[in-house]
Amino acid sequence: MNKVPLYSHSYKVVTHARYLMLDLLGVAAAGRQTKNADIICDYAAGFMGAGEKQPAVPILFDGRGVSTAGAALAGGMMIDAIDAHDGYKPTKGHVGCALLPSILAALASVGQLEDEEALLTALIAGYEVGSRCGIALHRTAPDYHTSGAWMAVAVAGVVSRIYGLSAEASWHAMGIAEYHGPRSQMMRVIDHATMLKDGSGWGAMAGVSAAELAAAGFTGAPALIISDEACSDIWSGLGTDWLLQEQYIKLWPVCRWAQPAMQAVDTLWQEAAFDPSDITAIVIETFHESLRLASPHPASCDEAQYSLCWPVAAMVMALAEGRNFTAYDISEDALARADIHQLAARITLVENDDFNKVFPHHRQSRLHIDFADGQRRTAFSAHTKGDPETPVSYAEMLAKFDNLIGPTPLSSRAALLKQACLTPASEGLESDWQQLLFASQSPKSAVFAQSKK
Repeated sequence: MNKVPLYSHSYKVVTHARYLMLDLLGVAAAGRQTKNADIICDYAAGFMGAGEKQPAVPILFDGRGVSTAGAALAGGMMIDAIDAHDGYKPTKGHVGCALLPSILAALASVGQLEDEEALLTALIAGYEVGSRCGIALHRTAPDYHTSGAWMAVAVAGVVSRIYGLSAEASWHAMGIAEYHGPRSQMMRVIDHATMLKDGSGWGAMAGVSAAELAAAGFTGAPALIISDEACSDIWSGLGTDWLLQEQYIKLWPVCRWAQPAMQAVDTLWQEAAFDPSDITAIVIETFHESLRLASPHPASCDEAQYSLCWPVAAMVMALAEGRNFTAYDISEDALARADIHQLAARITLVENDDFNKVFPHHRQSRLHIDFADGQRRTAFSAHTKGDPETPVSYAEMLAKFDNLIGPTPLSSRAALLKQACLTPASEGLESDWQQLLFASQSPKSAVFAQSKK
């Protein structure tokens, strides 16, 4: 954690880390337009100011100065507000959401934001440690916890590196983070979708706070999900098996568990287009966790993101309108559309035990569409586009970034953000990280006011 330099990583790993960073910043740009982000940024600015021993750190895409932990909290929840960030299937969760804002806040606090080696090395280490922390916690804890629970430990580790803590102090930081991290129950927020989301912001805050406590001499070792002998096999491939490259990329801003069924809709559409008004019923066979996303008539953006019926119905309508499924389809404007609600009401969900057996390593669904003429069309989705088995190209990741940031007031920064993320600093950049990441957006407008394109 503390000794591995950037040059020890392969070009392929470093390049992938750059694209993951850009992908997260695109999600953050869209997330910044939500009510969720407004609330948490105002909270951090109002109640989490920097103290006498720490310089103020600006909030991502906001600019107001707060404590490092406050900036990590706001950035993590900002990204989590739009469910389009990367994930890792064995963890049933997300690494980057808590990781990137914590790294940016910590680097800003020590005046190293322009240090590309420090940024990328911390990012790579965070993905490797975070992915393994998630697997370990699921193995050792009886309940299914949010990403914030295990990412707090990884964040504490990488922030300790940025702060230059000793190995012993870093170990205490990770133990503190494990003990104080948010052991939030994921299925509660699946059943009752709210702004709580995946706990990533709280995990980021807990991890940064743990590193700062350890720097002051606070003790808390060990971190059991790392030291437990029952988890030793999980850590054996650290530094050789690059889990960073096995993260999935979402093309649609809703829970990944809904996306196999959405993929099936797209498959049927590509085979032969159809008229939504001819649909009499849709039956979705899926795994248990996906089934819990039912919510056919969401009343908020958060409920729409944690729904199965809604994104499937909205996907059908989007394709019929000649466009992609975007953030518009989980917006208040979309939620007011009677045609999507009517189609969602015709969807039936069926739990499939075969799909349960292969979860979480495989998220599978089978979709049947019945038409008024008696025809039934069926598609099976074994892998959703963006999974490691069916990866998206870097060109597709760039297109996703443009689609997310394009409708926002931050769109003028898109080209320079791409340059800053993807171009080695040694080649000379025209961009200023501080300005790109932390200058407030103006004027403020809702990303969901975009057109349907």
